[in-house]
Amino acid sequence: MDGRALKKRTRKCVNREISIIAYVFVILFAGLIAYLARFIAVDGQEVINSSYNKRQNMLEKSIQRGMILGSKGEILAKTEYDKNGEMTRVYPYDSLFAHTVGRYNKTKTGLENSMAFKLLTSSSNPIQKIFNDIKGERSPGDNVVTTLDVNLQKVASEALGSKKGAVVVMEPSTGKILAMVSKPSYNPNTVDQNWEKLISSDNEDSALMNRATQGTYPPGSVYKIITAIGYMRQYPDSYRNFTYTCDGKYTIGDDVLKCAGGAKHGKVNMEEAFAKSCNGAFASMLANMDLSEFAKTNKDMLFNTSLDVDIPVRKPSYTLSNKDNDSLRARTAIGQGNTTTNPMHLAMIASAIANNGMLMRPYIVDRIENAEGTIIDKTAPKSYARLMSESEAATLTEYMEGVVTSGTAKALKTKEYTVAGKTGTAEIAGANPYSWFVGFASKNQADLVVSVCVENAGSSSSYAVPIAKKVFAAYYK
Repeated sequence: MDGRALKKRTRKCVNREISIIAYVFVILFAGLIAYLARFIAVDGQEVINSSYNKRQNMLEKSIQRGMILGSKGEILAKTEYDKNGEMTRVYPYDSLFAHTVGRYNKTKTGLENSMAFKLLTSSSNPIQKIFNDIKGERSPGDNVVTTLDVNLQKVASEALGSKKGAVVVMEPSTGKILAMVSKPSYNPNTVDQNWEKLISSDNEDSALMNRATQGTYPPGSVYKIITAIGYMRQYPDSYRNFTYTCDGKYTIGDDVLKCAGGAKHGKVNMEEAFAKSCNGAFASMLANMDLSEFAKTNKDMLFNTSLDVDIPVRKPSYTLSNKDNDSLRARTAIGQGNTTTNPMHLAMIASAIANNGMLMRPYIVDRIENAEGTIIDKTAPKSYARLMSESEAATLTEYMEGVVTSGTAKALKTKEYTVAGKTGTAEIAGANPYSWFVGFASKNQADLVVSVCVENAGSSSSYAVPIAKKVFAAYYK
């Protein structure tokens, strides 16, 4: 090989190496840009929202933390300063929105935490912001306008009264959360003074916990909604031919399941079993179902799944497998096994049924506005997941309407609107049962979902159903 050819070959090798290095740097640079874009759009907000991030304190030196507002502009949280410039976060409704709006002191919670980035961003007139900086004055932060209906929140809270439990109210066609009540509650205005009492090991109220989203509850007979869906899916051509003769009890070896109040329902089909909440009928359904397929149904209904909502929601749990005995299998069918859930999760399932099988993503933040009222960002309703087919949703609606017209929730029957629902009374060892209701009301379309759980109260018809009735009545008033 002559010298000219050697130089040419060497030059090609060098050029190839340079090209490779250039491509590597381009890829690294593109990756860096993508990371920065994601950090600014998503991760940056999470970092700033962290209550441990000292940058929040720095931002509050130049920005007055924005307000949190109700759906009609009611002030749920605002910032005030004393003559020394000391900042106080004020909650005009005291304990009413404590768990959803959250608190500022003693670690931020609720929207005060998740919306910290927005509340500490000022989208006001930039020229005015410059003048404010020059004068050493704070610019007003953006306001978070929620979907929360103050009147429905008051009605739900008053209906729950002094009982422990939670109420969730949703709009199924959009996913808007209109009310979220958890009791016992606490006053975020006085959390500093009462902190030691609130966190004391002697305090059994757990007032700091949002029971609507963080509660861990056995579902009782409201779980029969899931058992019914599972049976419908495994017997699509014959589930309407299901029959069971109830003599008041269902025996599995030494274990006996009894129907509520010792009722003997006689021969029932699936719709009648659902309306009367016959324990034996549902235990017999699950006894004849494939548990692997039923586990898939539970996953479709969002069990063992992290739920995407504006504030954290505890993951609902389902654990039944072929390794478990027949007794646990029967009890799981009626919501008395190891399965746990919370009112928010059941509100999501009911919303999907009400919305022809499609669950809309639940949300609390309707929009972000600057101090002048200009909309900076608005939440658009969007699909979360299809939990069931339209025909499955229609059948469940039919069954749930039967609960109201001729079953365990007859107190909800009215000529003003149509109600579909399911009651549940979850037995608790050594204590009074938990009282459940989940369902929806409609006139021309499904308008409102209500999910209620009352701890250690007694039967669902005595406690949860009357609470739901007051919420529905207030909505349609």
